Amino acid sequence: MQSYINRIVRAAKLDVNLYEEVEADKGAMGQAMGVVVLSSIAAGIGTIGTTGVKGIVIGTIIALIAWYAWAYITYFVGAKILPEPQTKTHPGELLRTIGFASSPGLIRVLAIIPGMAGIIFLITSIWMLIAMVIAVKQALDYQSTLRAVGVCIIGWVIQTIIIIILFSVLGGGYSKPV
Repeated sequence: MQSYINRIVRAAKLDVNLYEEVEADKGAMGQAMGVVVLSSIAAGIGTIGTTGVKGIVIGTIIALIAWYAWAYITYFVGAKILPEPQTKTHPGELLRTIGFASSPGLIRVLAIIPGMAGIIFLITSIWMLIAMVIAVKQALDYQSTLRAVGVCIIGWVIQTIIIIILFSVLGGGYSKPV
């Protein structure tokens, strides 16, 4: 348990070596999924005043689906469309590194403090985006940080389009993804 907590803290500290470590550790998939679940629960608790308990359950399910989709979109874009010569990866590596990139999201639990939700979610969103770029750069063995940023942006756009299409086909209001 202590090593798991240590990994979460190192991921939140943007420790490049941690992302290399979980990329190589095939046994870290459950841990990565755990980080995604804990991060989404933290967000749910942070917004419990507006979403209630239902928001925590639905948010966790959506976060797991989004994590999985994001990793596969990133794999396709980063490894198949925009690889660097040394890029060698598989979707599991991206699932693990991207899962740990959710670790700054644990701070979202503090959004329960009245008047703090906006700033907490803004800070953690930026922090998680930076972690995501590091995770993608490490998993795809990129030399270029700019390429990793580009892959993240392209992946975000594709994921947003998919979510909009799903909401329009399945009905319901559109909620902008984070």
